Amino acid sequence: MPPLLKIIQTPKMAALLLLGFSSGLPLFLTSSTLQAWMKDANVDLGTIGWFSLAGLPYTLKFFWSPLLDRFVPPVLGRRRGWLIITQILLLVSIAPFGWHNPAQALQLIALNAILISFLSATQDIAGDAYRTDILSPHELGFGASTWVLGYRIAILISSSLALVLADYLPWSVVYGLMALLMGVGIVTTLWAPEPASAVQPPDSVIEAVKLPFINFFTKFGLTPAFVLLVFILLYRLGDSLVSNMATPFLLDIGYSKTEIGAVRGTTGFLATTLGVLGGGLFYTKLGLSISLWTFGLLQALSNLAYYVLSIQSTSAFALTAAINIENFCAGLVTAVFAAFLMSLCDQRFSATQYALLSSLIAVGGIVLASPAGELAKQTGWSSFFLITVVTAIPGLLLLPLVTRWASPVDTMKILSKD
Repeated sequence: MPPLLKIIQTPKMAALLLLGFSSGLPLFLTSSTLQAWMKDANVDLGTIGWFSLAGLPYTLKFFWSPLLDRFVPPVLGRRRGWLIITQILLLVSIAPFGWHNPAQALQLIALNAILISFLSATQDIAGDAYRTDILSPHELGFGASTWVLGYRIAILISSSLALVLADYLPWSVVYGLMALLMGVGIVTTLWAPEPASAVQPPDSVIEAVKLPFINFFTKFGLTPAFVLLVFILLYRLGDSLVSNMATPFLLDIGYSKTEIGAVRGTTGFLATTLGVLGGGLFYTKLGLSISLWTFGLLQALSNLAYYVLSIQSTSAFALTAAINIENFCAGLVTAVFAAFLMSLCDQRFSATQYALLSSLIAVGGIVLASPAGELAKQTGWSSFFLITVVTAIPGLLLLPLVTRWASPVDTMKILSKD
């Protein structure tokens, strides 16, 4: 069955598509879109770069993820119950965000951004656990690409569409409209199917904290598990540096918000869709090893598209090419990496284990990439993008170790010491 038909005809995949949308919607509202708003208000470029630290909850979410494994809300079960609680709170938190003025109330904006990031990270914990629990091993590749597709659709709306709207509407109205879209997740959570097998929650908070780590390091072995964690931290670092500063860069060299939003929303979205679906299918057919090697190299080389854009005169073609190349490669990597992380988790502790693993990605994207604005100021845009290619090398150097332990067909056996 063709992939898109499978999404439409399978309730499980349809739910993952829409829940992925709900998961992705808040992210850019406190990062890329906020950066454009701050640039509009003439906030210093270095401050804009450091403002990515408002996303720290995405890196720290494993601290409270055991609570979502341990406690079951009174409605909708262990996974869907937490989903609907966080979705409602996100709607309420995003709506007033645009009322602030970046030129006068940076502290208030930072506090609100941290609150949204905390609720969004908590929604991610519940959503990632739900996705891990509901998918069988042979569905991981396509299920991950379906979720990521929904996630990317949300990013398209909360970044590209939001930028276009901001040229014609006040930022307060833009953020109000984005808040209303959280209703998509709320409605979906109400009818989304339950996982086929019920899993007994840990008996105590202490067990919910302790057992996921014991399970992880016992299953994989101490040295392989440590290398795996470092690999997850570094694999997407170069891409994170570019993502952190792409919008300020494009605005700085003379493109308008409408131009950027229009390209991201048309051919850019198509490139992302092809990358996401292609990544899931590629992973399913050829396995983990080949996928990580291929997409890791493409991810590093895709940063050169922005380097080329930085050394030539601006044009619509150059903007379209850079965004499309970056979006396609990001789609490939995101889909296969999500499937990779899910394959490492035990359903008993999927909230905590996936939160820990995905937090490492966020550390690379938020903490390690937070000096990106200062680095761009010191080096200039051209040198900055060349540096981002170099920062992708450490993750690639770990691939021989990771792929030596991983089966290219059955990713559930990765690093297995059993």
